[in-house]
Amino acid sequence: MRAGLLTDHELRTNYRAVYRNVYLANDVALTPELRAQAAWLFAGPDAVLCGVSAAAAYGTKWLDVNAPAEIVRTNRHAPEGLSVHSYALAPQDVRIVDGMRVTTVARTAFDLGRLLPHGQAVPILDALMNKTELDPRKVWSLIEANPGIRGVDRLRTALAQSDGGAESPLQTQTRLLLRWTGIPGLRTRIPLYDQWGLVSTRVAMGWPRWKVAVECDEERDDAWYRPWVHSQIAELESRGWSALWVTARMAFGSNNIVERVRQKLLAAHRARAS
Repeated sequence: MRAGLLTDHELRTNYRAVYRNVYLANDVALTPELRAQAAWLFAGPDAVLCGVSAAAAYGTKWLDVNAPAEIVRTNRHAPEGLSVHSYALAPQDVRIVDGMRVTTVARTAFDLGRLLPHGQAVPILDALMNKTELDPRKVWSLIEANPGIRGVDRLRTALAQSDGGAESPLQTQTRLLLRWTGIPGLRTRIPLYDQWGLVSTRVAMGWPRWKVAVECDEERDDAWYRPWVHSQIAELESRGWSALWVTARMAFGSNNIVERVRQKLLAAHRARAS
């Protein structure tokens, strides 16, 4: 406006405020990444993006666009839609991403796991690890260096249950359900190889020893998705795998997934023993 490139009327008509003096065009959808950028612009260069905003800056998928942005700074005053933390950050906990100060991937996971409720933390940790290929050992090192920090016990539990192999919230929820089978050996993103030793497909999760797969049907509308499901079914059957397909309604509602998986594993065990 000062440069004369935009009038007050154009600003009020064609843009909406995300935070004070930070605007987004009306025809642009607000995303977690844009909300994080807006928060950093509002808070100023001394602020550090953290938590879900840092995760968004790293391109993490499946974040809630309505969740408040998160920053670390000494001034705790914040408008609606912005959460401010004042915990101390070591210099090695901060890096520059797209010109913004952001907590490192390991520190981001550290804070997500200790500050978010367990049910929210695990899916975001899964998605962050999947996007960044974060080595969980780096987060465990931060736990060892900060044994008395707030939420550290919650973090230990969330980190132990997280898995970067998850490629959707449905896969996360399904994997957490399968803990209750009580049967060890569950793996995620299991590669299956062709005759040349190349990966031809991957199983979302399952027990390779018993060739029992659990796949997630995301029920997407993409034209290629249903053919992929049928192709995956045929591929697994040709390799002697038994597969159970899980939908969101099955995973997030009342279900008998655990018992059905137990039965498939028992059947596989009997077939091998016979």
